[in-house]
Amino acid sequence: MTDALNVATTDVGEAPETSRSDWQSDQEVRWCPGCGDYSVLTAIQLLLPELGVRRENTVFISGIGCAARFPYYMDTYGVHTIHGRSPAFATGLAMARPDLDIWVIGGDGDMLSIGGNHLIHALRRNINLNILLINNQIYGLTKGQYSPTSETGKVTKSSPMGATPRPFNPVSVALGAEASFVARTHDMDRKHMQETFRRAYLHDGAAFVEVYQNCNVFNDGAFGAITKKDARDDMLIDLIHGEPIRFGTEGERGVARREGGVQIVDLADVGEDAILVHDELLTDPSTAFSLSRLAEGPHTPTPIGVFRACKRDEYGRAVADQIANVTASRGKGDLSALLRSLPTWEV
Repeated sequence: MTDALNVATTDVGEAPETSRSDWQSDQEVRWCPGCGDYSVLTAIQLLLPELGVRRENTVFISGIGCAARFPYYMDTYGVHTIHGRSPAFATGLAMARPDLDIWVIGGDGDMLSIGGNHLIHALRRNINLNILLINNQIYGLTKGQYSPTSETGKVTKSSPMGATPRPFNPVSVALGAEASFVARTHDMDRKHMQETFRRAYLHDGAAFVEVYQNCNVFNDGAFGAITKKDARDDMLIDLIHGEPIRFGTEGERGVARREGGVQIVDLADVGEDAILVHDELLTDPSTAFSLSRLAEGPHTPTPIGVFRACKRDEYGRAVADQIANVTASRGKGDLSALLRSLPTWEV
């Protein structure tokens, strides 16, 4: 295989040095003042120079929604597609141009409602994409209807008596599709976002990151109970590979394995040896899935960080290998002969 197919790489010697300003387009950023999308955009624009990548080899693909304006604000190639279809467009591009760094940006409504099918198959196939699902638990662009991640009972313009469906858990959805890289971060911690996005970029295959993002106009404070600075120690469970899963101001709480899954415990009750050591490399996604179900919602202790980062065959490379093997064994193909081969019909 050619070096061009090794998309996720730390070999950045030939790329020119850049700064954040090189990645900023000349378009005015037009989100509501105070929107969490600004934080996500800044994190990406600060990270890409550190990765040493080229703007001409970078593509941002989005669907419809507030987050979908992302490509306009990046001085890279970009495609603003149709509602929910960004993973499908990105799949085609990744197959045709495996040398590109492709970022897929969308919201919870865009990717988990009309786009849900496209998302799970991009993850299932393990296509080399960096997928950022920016979750604010509301339809912001269309002015505040409940979304697939809105909590049951949420009162909105489209659910004046309270939303009745049970919400999607995006991390659980991704793990259910057996995505090879699954993580969660939030818009109030730029350092954590950048490190999570870095890990996603360096992963070989489909990388899925859920970003808790505050919509201060239509769903303000949806994640405040866990993301405010004075709450983080007690409410955010940081997943660090190879380390016991502990949290709390003094690290006095943790996560232990229990029959049927995992649960939060007090160390004083169970002891250090009972605490689960996080292993993001497990090929079996069941433990990561149990961790994703730990929180009842963004108001109880919630895991963040990398849930899963395992190795799987990358779809584009596997298909390219098949084509190369056929070509080597049968010689150069004849497209004209293929199009005129049997069976044929006269109409």
